[in-house]
Amino acid sequence: MLRLNKITTKYNPLKLIEILKYIIRSASYGVIVAVVLLLLIPSLRENNLRALNIFQAPPQQTKALSYAKAVREAGPAVVNIYSQEIQTKVGYGRAAQKSARLGSGVIMDSGGYILTNFHVVQNADEVIVVLQSGQLLAAELIGYDIYTDLAVLKVAANNLPTIPQQDGLISQAGDVVLAIGNPFNLGQTVTQGIISATGRNGLSNTSYLEFLQMDAAINKGNSGGALVNTNGNLVGINSRNFSNPNLNIQGIFFAVPYQLANKIMKKIIAHGRVVRGWLGVTAREYRSNVKGFVVDQIAPNSPAAKAGLQANDVIYQIGEISIDSINQALDIVAETTPNTTLMFKLYRAKDQLNIPVTIVENTPL
Repeated sequence: MLRLNKITTKYNPLKLIEILKYIIRSASYGVIVAVVLLLLIPSLRENNLRALNIFQAPPQQTKALSYAKAVREAGPAVVNIYSQEIQTKVGYGRAAQKSARLGSGVIMDSGGYILTNFHVVQNADEVIVVLQSGQLLAAELIGYDIYTDLAVLKVAANNLPTIPQQDGLISQAGDVVLAIGNPFNLGQTVTQGIISATGRNGLSNTSYLEFLQMDAAINKGNSGGALVNTNGNLVGINSRNFSNPNLNIQGIFFAVPYQLANKIMKKIIAHGRVVRGWLGVTAREYRSNVKGFVVDQIAPNSPAAKAGLQANDVIYQIGEISIDSINQALDIVAETTPNTTLMFKLYRAKDQLNIPVTIVENTPL
């Protein structure tokens, strides 16, 4: 019978430790020799660094700051406006003269409603809108508002490019803005700046406190164009620059805030004009622990006069709204539907009075 002998191997831990020591000593000598060679021979260091660079990602260049996307979004909705007034002169043999004006406009609605400045189309007998595609369209004047210098035009076209709009957009001083328009008929031009100062949104008067002040340059032909932010959203309608022939002034330009311009446009489309309430007073801020305003003068036959308001009355509440400033009070009155009665709460000397005042429509002169 064939027998298989069982072979056994005896485990020797001392021999394994000796093997590990040998390996570690050899590796250490190799590292020492390599370091010495790298220190003594510079070319070896350079070759090794080049080899390491192969595995490193190449340095990336910082992406250039650009507003091109904003211009692409907003630019197609900014149009050129050419208005023409025919001036007839009395006298035999005198021919009628044509007076042309240049401006810009903003397409607010794909159905053809365009916002611009009133002074661009004032007294115009013909208004031509030129799209960025080169298409020429005759425009109809829907209505205007002299207080904010805004006008609404309508062209017979559909599917027009519209300016990006963001409800509730509020601009702040320091925001970067771009002014888009057609200065001096050079073609669409973009200038860049920041919001220098902001005012309030309202309908009451034409004070520049109502407007956005910026240093993005606007010139003749820019009026009525778009002021947009770096996302291309409409911030305002470019209006005018501040100039004084006796002063060297640069970089002071104004735009109607988007919220106000949009409100004006909707009123003009709905009524053909802007309907405002009127009180008939001049006033000043009240400097005391009580917020409000002081009545200075009262216009004859005005709602204030008919209600019995008097000079030096301190008005601190209108309706249910406590008054913080004159501008706020004027806005409340301006946006009140004519023939509405508001309760004015006021101090007269040491007396506290409640006087009802019926607001009437403010009719432009």
